[in-house]
Amino acid sequence: MARAIMLQGTGSDVGKTVLVAGLCRAARKRGLKVRPFKPQNMSNNAAVADIPGDNNVGGGEIGRAQWLQAIACGVAPTVHMNPVLLKPQTDVGAQVVVQGKMFGEARARDYQALKGRLMDAVLDSWTKIGEGADLVIVEGAGSPAEINLRNRDIANMGFATRADVPVILVGDIDRGGVIASVAGTHLILPEADRRMIAGYLINKFRGDISLFDDGIRSIEKFTGWRCFGVVPWLNAAARLPSEDSVVLERLATGEKRALKVAVPMLSRIANFDDLDPLKAEPQVEVVFVPPGQHLPEDAGLVVIPGSKSTIGDLLKFRENGWDRGLVAHRKRGGHVVGICGGFQMLGRVVRDPDGIEGSITETEGLGLLDVETVMEPEKTVRNVSARSVHFGLPLEGYEIHLGRTTGPDMLRPSAVINGVDDGAVSPDGKVFGTYMHGLFSADAFRARFLESLGVRSGGIDYRAEVERALDEVAAELETHLDCDAIFRLAR
Repeated sequence: MARAIMLQGTGSDVGKTVLVAGLCRAARKRGLKVRPFKPQNMSNNAAVADIPGDNNVGGGEIGRAQWLQAIACGVAPTVHMNPVLLKPQTDVGAQVVVQGKMFGEARARDYQALKGRLMDAVLDSWTKIGEGADLVIVEGAGSPAEINLRNRDIANMGFATRADVPVILVGDIDRGGVIASVAGTHLILPEADRRMIAGYLINKFRGDISLFDDGIRSIEKFTGWRCFGVVPWLNAAARLPSEDSVVLERLATGEKRALKVAVPMLSRIANFDDLDPLKAEPQVEVVFVPPGQHLPEDAGLVVIPGSKSTIGDLLKFRENGWDRGLVAHRKRGGHVVGICGGFQMLGRVVRDPDGIEGSITETEGLGLLDVETVMEPEKTVRNVSARSVHFGLPLEGYEIHLGRTTGPDMLRPSAVINGVDDGAVSPDGKVFGTYMHGLFSADAFRARFLESLGVRSGGIDYRAEVERALDEVAAELETHLDCDAIFRLAR
């Protein structure tokens, strides 16, 4: 079994995902065979990963964060990197994915009772992920300080104690109160859990790091833990795909550019990193529009992203008045793209006769494409190679969706995926939908698409930019953390 180290946070969104990715890349640069692991993740940003030993065409779902961490390691992602994935569908319930496959649905209270059964799958994947590796870097979820959930925990100390993995605690100084959060975690943890923590690091520091020297001495006084370093604000992290939609709440509108792309922030938005390649373009401004705000009138393109709850998000779309804004956008000659759930919303109607998404079994669509969708239990999960019909250029991406879409506008497909027509295009060519995520990552397609909107691409190699960002994060961690000590700590 490989040696391992685990990063847990004093809270959610403290930057664990990027830190694990950076440490994975740093370990790889040292010649180590390194793998990422996250026992339990909660995210609607999913990726398609291999299912080892499964000969079926397709794949399984994992959190997009572990997909990014696998890239940092230079290996293909597998479902064992994230054996339990929760995909929220309502405020109190989520779809449960186990080792890549849909396991069922559970309300929050019911899921707590289910965790005991899921630990077996977590430990099975843990064994598999360590085979042939020198080092596994584990990412926790939320915080070990949630002691009310400790009894059935599989994500933090429940896993660390079962697998005997030493823990480094991550505190986020940007949100304030970092001394109290680290010391408070030490105070409330049971002794057995406290013994698993070998030390801590501070993340997201802005300014002169030496100003925190007294803070380090204070934390040592309260906890006795060593500090592995203070990490500055990592600018390169902004060029990496984000896992959690909480990041969208903090996005500020940038400088005005040649093309404004408006993206409604759906309640159950999924795989919004589809927009990252457009955000990287120097002439493109991507604006995520929060609930309660109007679609900007100066947008040249509206992209309706994926959704974990198409019907529920359609109803919210109308509540926010975005449907009226979309009609006005079209009258001004604006373009519209719908991806996955966004494609389904663009049709005339969405039906869910089996109540897969909830109690509402049918709702009117936005009517910009002459298609209709019927939700079906069978989920499509696969990586795909495709070709843009309009531009005749190669595409590469993945599909994760429920539902079958049919209708006259599908006689004008937007793409051909694995030899089969996909998506639909409006008669005037200004609206199109597709089930394929990742289409804007194709550099040649993105350049031609922007050109059709009157914008010149910056000639960006998007995947190379992600690799460079990972290298920059790793270099920063090597500078500001005692990586030698961290890797020696692994057992």
